Amino acid sequence: MATAHARHILVSTEDKANDLSAQIASGADFGDMARKHSSCPSSAQGGDLGEFGPGQMVPEFDIVIWNETVGEVHGPVKTAFGYHLIEIVSREE
Repeated sequence: MATAHARHILVSTEDKANDLSAQIASGADFGDMARKHSSCPSSAQGGDLGEFGPGQMVPEFDIVIWNETVGEVHGPVKTAFGYHLIEIVSREE
């Protein structure tokens, strides 16, 4: 069965997500940014969502996880929860 491991940062606005994305691209640590800014309970673990399979996340999240480049930060991705920055840590298909 396919599995993926990801971290994310959840914020309420696209502007905030873009700002955090720029900071991460400039060298800010993803985990630190998640701990400081993410509204998801996973923020306490640096945004770590652990491992999961296809269909376990909302569709917009799944599309990124299963189709984009591992090791990079993607987004902002809009879902019903807000705006996500998603880092794909690993993926096995």
